[in-house]
Amino acid sequence: MSRFRMYPTSEQAGIVLGHCAHARYVWNLAVEQHSHWRKDRKAAPGFAEQCRQLTEARRENEWLREGNADVMQQALKDFAQAKNARFTSAFGEPTWRKRFRHEGFRVIGTDRVPESELDDSPKLNAKTGNQVMGRSVVVQKLNRRWAQVKVPGCGWVRFRLTRTGLPEAKTYRVTFRNNQWHIAFAVIPEPVPAPGTGEAIGVDRGVAITAALSDGRRLNCPQLTVKERAQIRKHQRRAARAPKAVSGRPPSTRRPPGSRPEKPTGARTGARRPPPCSPGRTA
Repeated sequence: MSRFRMYPTSEQAGIVLGHCAHARYVWNLAVEQHSHWRKDRKAAPGFAEQCRQLTEARRENEWLREGNADVMQQALKDFAQAKNARFTSAFGEPTWRKRFRHEGFRVIGTDRVPESELDDSPKLNAKTGNQVMGRSVVVQKLNRRWAQVKVPGCGWVRFRLTRTGLPEAKTYRVTFRNNQWHIAFAVIPEPVPAPGTGEAIGVDRGVAITAALSDGRRLNCPQLTVKERAQIRKHQRRAARAPKAVSGRPPSTRRPPGSRPEKPTGARTGARRPPPCSPGRTA
């Protein structure tokens, strides 16, 4: 994921905020549909059915018709992916999105490029045998520090190029947080070859030296810094000066030696009351 700071104009920012509102509205509609599902009811609509319902809603609702259809369909696709990954991811069920907190949308590339296999051979369709064409984001480099990307309804929008080379991705996501616009391209990183030459090395674990290798190298675990060691000594001195507890009783509730608890107010004092006299006798 390559993330850059985006700088739309005031007019472009208003259009992009409209995309965020449409994507959030469609997402919340999908959440509402699935929240009504019960075991005794039929299954909630899937991605294809929701796209068909979205087309009908755009015909009847003027506000939805003004928005971009690709942005809304990508919001439904994001919801479908989140719904399918609710058991494998740490986020659980998709929840509601709020204004000023979940401002963003995803866009799929509009440029068509031929796809290839891992061995750089052309990727062909299994049924027709034709070349498979994939999507790609249209990005242009302006100079060493600036580039621009095509956003639906906005045209070219500039962003700060803080990495070498242009990002090559199929989709990108635009987000607005803390009065700042960002664009993140879904770039698949190149595989990193695993280190190693195939040789076998013996490892001897110890206390003074964490690991001693047969080729002469010695590896040690990271130790505490000077500041961390000073904090530990400070807490040790504080624990040594603290009063000790007696018989498991905390020091704050311990009575000093020789003291006795005071009698409560209104307690009986003096000798015990004599037993009552037997019948027929006087005191």
